[in-house]
Amino acid sequence: MGERRPAEVFHPGEHLLDELNARGWTQTEFAEIISRPVRMVNEVINGKRGITPETATEFGAAIGTSPEFWMNLDTAYHLWKLGEVDISSIEHRAKMRNAYPMRDMALRGWIRFSEDTQVVMSQLLRFFEVNSLDDRPLLAISATPKRSEADSENLSPVQVAWLYRVKHIANAMQVPPYSENSLKGGLSQLKAFRENPEEIRLIPQLLENCGIRFVIVEALPSSKIDGVTFWLNNYSPVIGLSLRFDRIDNFWFVLRHEIEHVLRGNGKDTVVVDSDLDNTSLEPENLSDDEKIANLAAADFCVPQKELENFIARVSPLFSRVRVLAFAQKHKVHPGLVAGQLQRNLKRYDLFRPMLIPVKSIVISVAMTDGFGHVLPIEI
Repeated sequence: MGERRPAEVFHPGEHLLDELNARGWTQTEFAEIISRPVRMVNEVINGKRGITPETATEFGAAIGTSPEFWMNLDTAYHLWKLGEVDISSIEHRAKMRNAYPMRDMALRGWIRFSEDTQVVMSQLLRFFEVNSLDDRPLLAISATPKRSEADSENLSPVQVAWLYRVKHIANAMQVPPYSENSLKGGLSQLKAFRENPEEIRLIPQLLENCGIRFVIVEALPSSKIDGVTFWLNNYSPVIGLSLRFDRIDNFWFVLRHEIEHVLRGNGKDTVVVDSDLDNTSLEPENLSDDEKIANLAAADFCVPQKELENFIARVSPLFSRVRVLAFAQKHKVHPGLVAGQLQRNLKRYDLFRPMLIPVKSIVISVAMTDGFGHVLPIEI
């Protein structure tokens, strides 16, 4: 129910006239008191002039009221005079802006710009699969926090939009039913791809053969999502990556992390959203058991952790490029994976940074990719 509107609100000039009559002052006398022209006082009394901060202060000093009293009278009068205004379209636009990152979505081609509020709202409702702006998107409701439940926060509108773009693309893909045995067998093939960056091109097809929908959607500003795992149904797992950090070590770590979630059946009942996987400042005790297991699996996939620990114990602090290259060759991984794991373990992000080569251009050329200058023509 809207606010009740008073039947009539009087101009502050009428209140001023009442005050002058109560004191027996003429308009001329009042003008002399406040050192103003009589004409100005007369125009206020006759409703031809409004109240300014200066006159509100002067009236207040002369009458014995606060300046706010006169400013409020003037504001109330002008609002009443404005009458009933249809602000529903403004409220709708504000609500949509607050709930969804409309500008980011339009810039990415996920929705189209329109001056018609109803057209935009219809696109948003369809995109987020809700019936009204008051409904919370289901993917947002079911998202699993990376930290413990007590520390979790709701996903931001930007993160929810990114998730739904991954879902829409995954829905459009034709992929065979998921096979856990195929994925377990495929891990040995993935290991063979670690040494040569160009073999990353083979990953999307390998995952598809295992029944996994592999999607890359460029991160929206401030989304901070690295990857996501969820299932469209019991036979259709989805792995989404943002490639927020274009480094070979980050790519393999995030991918293997999400694969572990699929192998463990995570994401069937709740969407598993992984953010800040590159941030080693997160202490292990703040992570769920599933996240700890996925992190260990990813790290061990990049470089066997026991071998890495032995390498650090033998070599530290005398690390050298030659030794890293020899260690990488021995374990048949790209040196960037060794460099990345050394950085994470030692918290020395200056070590061997040139080895952390970019791989984004390789993977987006073959994977289902949205962003990076390209918009997938997905019907929603």
